[in-house]
Amino acid sequence: MEHFNFCTTFLHHPSLQLLYTLLLLLSSIPVSLSEIKNTWVFDDYRSMILFERFGFNKNGHVSISVRNVTWTPRNQNRRFDPSSMGFFVANIPSFITIWNESEYNEGFCVLSSRYAKLIFKFDNLTADSTYTGSVEINEPDEYNLVFGNCQPEFRVSMHVHTEMYNLKDGEKDFLPAGKTPLPKLYFLFFLIYAGFFIVWVFACVNQRPRVEKIHLIMGALLLFKCLKMICASEDKMYVRKTGTPHGWDVAFYIFGFLKGIMLFTVIILIGTGWSFLKPYLQEREKQVLMTVIPLQVLENIVYVVISETGPATRDWMTWNQLFLLIDIACCCVVLFPIIWSIRSLREASKTDGKVARNLEKLTLFKQFYIVVIAYLYFTRIVVSAIGAFLNYRWEWMITALEEGASLVFYAFIFYNFQPMEKNPYLVISDEEENAAAQMLEDDDSFEL
Repeated sequence: MEHFNFCTTFLHHPSLQLLYTLLLLLSSIPVSLSEIKNTWVFDDYRSMILFERFGFNKNGHVSISVRNVTWTPRNQNRRFDPSSMGFFVANIPSFITIWNESEYNEGFCVLSSRYAKLIFKFDNLTADSTYTGSVEINEPDEYNLVFGNCQPEFRVSMHVHTEMYNLKDGEKDFLPAGKTPLPKLYFLFFLIYAGFFIVWVFACVNQRPRVEKIHLIMGALLLFKCLKMICASEDKMYVRKTGTPHGWDVAFYIFGFLKGIMLFTVIILIGTGWSFLKPYLQEREKQVLMTVIPLQVLENIVYVVISETGPATRDWMTWNQLFLLIDIACCCVVLFPIIWSIRSLREASKTDGKVARNLEKLTLFKQFYIVVIAYLYFTRIVVSAIGAFLNYRWEWMITALEEGASLVFYAFIFYNFQPMEKNPYLVISDEEENAAAQMLEDDDSFEL
């Protein structure tokens, strides 16, 4: 059976060449992740266009500037009324009420709703008009900034510049009220992962004869995770102070992209037993790896599009659904190698006479399988469910829960698969053979 040459196969595989190309594309996408945003609307006829959602304290402000406004009739017989279009803000309960009013009352104009806090209408509109307006938020809550079009038979195009911020000690804070702790939170996780990485390097140096290729890849995962955390911290800090990330969002996307690929690669390689159980990958395991990597590339590009376009884009919900679909596909695919290894170890225990050794490996793989499922379930479903019930002021807790779960997951993987002399993969006492054989025969808990 041919040995798996990791570097050679990767460098010449078409999937990796695609990865390099898409990484270059990712770094060249224009980014605008901030609370000072510029949005282009093209030929849109929706009656309501959601631009932003922002959590305000008592001294909140919304400023908006609109230019290059043009309109195109869908029906030539209709007369255009500029006052039928404009911007307003509404808290979440009010926005839901306005939405229901527009759905069930024919001819209802959202700008006339008593639940809408009007910023301005397009009165006296001309092709070169520039409209500016602002509103102060005196009632703390989470608000939506919305464009209302009471003549959906007209398509509208325009450039919109928005600024949303809270005033704290006389200074502008461009982060929503529920995200102000994020710079410090990300920096805390950066320090934790930096220490984690140093400990891992120290462990690999001390156990140099037992270090496998997988341990080096795990170290790269920690490094990219660490870099992602510091970039996220700097990104949020600059957004909070200036409203723009000053390029830190680009670094955040790149290191997040690399971290995502490395994480799923580590899960797959550990699941296959590569370096630990065998120095090669079977063809089906290579196919799993070469399927997940392009999916991760695509997922990260979709994530950038979602983050940079915002809900004002007509296809924004479609991008979100695509992101969810790709993420679910990746989470399902990475489980297959673990299942194959568990079945292979169970079959091997019946034929090679090393029951105790295989039982230890089997137990570890079962634990790994359960922990992977728990991690994916918690970060994808439980965290989102908790976030749906959290008050907007506690929005940072979603990040804390997700990153906390990731830290626990990393700690489990790195502790159980560290390079050490008595790793359950490598050294298992043969004196337990008879007891293990009886346990494996009587206990069906190892059946999937």
